[in-house]
Amino acid sequence: MTAWTRRRLLSTAATALPAAGLATTAAPLTRAAATTRPDDLDVTDALRALPGLRLVEERHDAEPGYRHFVLGLRQPVDHTNPAAGTFEQRLTLLHTAADRPTVLFSTGYQAVLTPRRTEPAVLLGANQLQVEHRYFGTSRPADPGYAHLTVRQAADDHHRVVRLFRRLYPGAWISTGSSKGGMASVYHRRFHPHDVNGTVVHSAPNNVDDRDDSAYLRFLETVGTPAAREALQAAQRAILLRRAELVARYEAWAAADGDTFRLVGSADKALEIAVLRVPFMFWQRGTPADIAAIPGPGATTDELYAWLDDTTGLALYADTTARNYIPYWYQIGTQLGYGSLPTAHLADLLRHPGAAEPRSFVPRDVPLRFDRAAMPDIDRWVRRRGSRLLFVNGTQDPAVAEHFRPGGPDSRLLWVPGGNHGADLADLSPADRASAEDMLVRWAGQEYFTHTLGT
Repeated sequence: MTAWTRRRLLSTAATALPAAGLATTAAPLTRAAATTRPDDLDVTDALRALPGLRLVEERHDAEPGYRHFVLGLRQPVDHTNPAAGTFEQRLTLLHTAADRPTVLFSTGYQAVLTPRRTEPAVLLGANQLQVEHRYFGTSRPADPGYAHLTVRQAADDHHRVVRLFRRLYPGAWISTGSSKGGMASVYHRRFHPHDVNGTVVHSAPNNVDDRDDSAYLRFLETVGTPAAREALQAAQRAILLRRAELVARYEAWAAADGDTFRLVGSADKALEIAVLRVPFMFWQRGTPADIAAIPGPGATTDELYAWLDDTTGLALYADTTARNYIPYWYQIGTQLGYGSLPTAHLADLLRHPGAAEPRSFVPRDVPLRFDRAAMPDIDRWVRRRGSRLLFVNGTQDPAVAEHFRPGGPDSRLLWVPGGNHGADLADLSPADRASAEDMLVRWAGQEYFTHTLGT
């Protein structure tokens, strides 16, 4: 495909959107619907006809050519045991037409209600279905603990979503996600490899062996310039040397907001965790301009506090926010794994051994038993059998120090030079971006574009 043809296909798909509503290719959904022309059937009626689906609301904030719906899908708590009961999983839908491709968007966390189309949805002019991860947001089973929060159970959630919505959208499906959402997209493909036509994964960690974190430590020892790394270490030490002042300020902030530190244990421990995570989180989101803003030797206590908050998000470790992320740390501590952080330069200032481990963020009455087989199984599949997988990573992102290495057919790994955890297709070199767009068009079916757009 020539560059001109590819650009025309993609730009036309993204801009020349038909009026919202179901196209004539939509399959009949009910006995009543079967007697009605599908192009006369409003999408709201079609959604209400899907078994187990609840139309929560239609929000009037989508861009022209799209309709935005918030939905609830009844899902099994345990896909292997119907007796375990059900829960309602939050979905959002950006609908344009049933004869368009559909993008399955995984956040890995709670759903985002602001209507934002992913790059594949923009490039393909596609519908987009967002899936909130089980145990996050409102998608929380009533059972105590997190025993059914596994990569396989979440993959089965996604599988049921695709099977159900193919009744409305029978064309090509592309899945995508970034960071933990990208991981969820890969895990879905591992257990249900034929659900979608292809998958675009951004900035997804791949902690194959949780006992070996050397890749993360090596990355943090070499990323950026020696001067930048030394400045970060000096700022970490400066904060811990003024621990009493900064902890007092942290506690005052929490008290003013009605927040507490019961989950982590204390503001002192929370501050130490935030300091330990500085290099990882700095390089994960940092830009060259951020390097110049690292506090120097003359920084005031106020400046150090503001910089630490901006870099690591101090609210993350206080109860109001931390309790929302218990499921994340549970997954980290049972299957996904977690990278080590450099501590040698702070050893004389640390008070809480193992503070930055998952157990600090999961209640003690919830068991954490690590499954050492889960991630190696995913990794083997990606290396040997996973097809139509596109990974996009930034070279400055510590999260992908240990990354997926696709080896199956029609799969690629592309790097954004100097890119961080927000690496996108648009950030790739012109040649790599063209290659990625070619893959998407091929996966979505070039024949679809040629027939639909008259190219």
